[in-house]
Amino acid sequence: MKRICISVGVLLSLWRAGYGQTTTEPAYEKRKLKVEEINLVSSYYQQDGNNSAVTGGIGTEHLTDFAQSLDLVLKTTDRRNRRHTITFDFNIDHYTSASSDQIDPLTVSSASRSDTHIYPSIAWNVHNDATRTTRGIALSYSTEYDYKSYGINVNFAKASADNNREVSLKAGAFFDTWKAILPPELRPEGYGSGAHGDTDPVDYKPRNSYNVSLSLSQVINKRLQVLLTVEPAYQQGLLSTPFHRIYFQDGAETVEKLPGSRMKLPIGLRLHYFMGDRVVIRTFYRYYLDDWGMQAHTVNLETPIKLTSFVSVSPFYRFSHQTAVRYFAPYSQHKTTEKYYTSDYDISGFTSQFIGTGIRMAPPGGLFGIGHWQSVELRYGHYIRSTGMVANSVTLLAKLK
Repeated sequence: MKRICISVGVLLSLWRAGYGQTTTEPAYEKRKLKVEEINLVSSYYQQDGNNSAVTGGIGTEHLTDFAQSLDLVLKTTDRRNRRHTITFDFNIDHYTSASSDQIDPLTVSSASRSDTHIYPSIAWNVHNDATRTTRGIALSYSTEYDYKSYGINVNFAKASADNNREVSLKAGAFFDTWKAILPPELRPEGYGSGAHGDTDPVDYKPRNSYNVSLSLSQVINKRLQVLLTVEPAYQQGLLSTPFHRIYFQDGAETVEKLPGSRMKLPIGLRLHYFMGDRVVIRTFYRYYLDDWGMQAHTVNLETPIKLTSFVSVSPFYRFSHQTAVRYFAPYSQHKTTEKYYTSDYDISGFTSQFIGTGIRMAPPGGLFGIGHWQSVELRYGHYIRSTGMVANSVTLLAKLK
């Protein structure tokens, strides 16, 4: 909380400085790049369970994650009256994982008992009112101890003449490189641990992901909006995790092995219904299938309710059911004759529920007398999985505009 307050204070100072500079030359400033919005997000997540993939489907899944996010939106208008939006996004997560500490329990500094995940991105979108089109491109980077990723996304959208309908197309590609860290008892002679200070070599493996998203949104009437989206995706490369152990029925041990490609097809339908000025019903359904044999259904319901002119609550509930991939089996259930094998419960069959609520305050004059601090929202969620895993999350969001 203290970190958030300090961040908000510094950004407000920058905002005021920038805002003050824009008042000296009005004719020129209409085209000047201006800060439109700043979003700060801070969250804490904790989970517990007893099906760690690192130890073959048994053992603790205890994990904590503390995440910070800064989202900076700048806008300007060019001489052809097109609106340009540039978004800088910087995220950093620091997590501790009890199961990751079991990758190499013999070393003083194991591969990823705790780690920091950093993933900035930048996006540029151009909207043309004359043609009712939006075009954009985004670049992203992500890094943590055992992997790096570079991503690129492009998008195009066109609205109907009355702006009640819009078709959008997005395409993305991510190019990852993984450090293949193996459990100590399964390393070949001379293979490194991947730990800091270990000069023995380790392998680096690629993983590439490609996705396309086609969506159609339609305003049915002043109360009802609908969105249909189809998002096929394809992955190739190292799709298994080298430090996930597998124990066979005869007691033999090896590491997880999965096919080198995967095709995914999520299809989603979103409905938003506005019940007057105080209540909005937001629903979402997604069907998912892939060529590893997994199918999933997810239903999400969120209902923002305005209690006063500037205070609202948003209770939400999500139910999900998925089948296991055909390569999954619990601890000591795989046969040595199988070609592929995993005991990762994230791709097992289970049902899960996520329930919680948020409370949002957006007073007309700004929070604490600060005009630019438009809103703050606190969200809490409780997650349970039929495999026994339980998680809780708390998120604080602040918007300056």
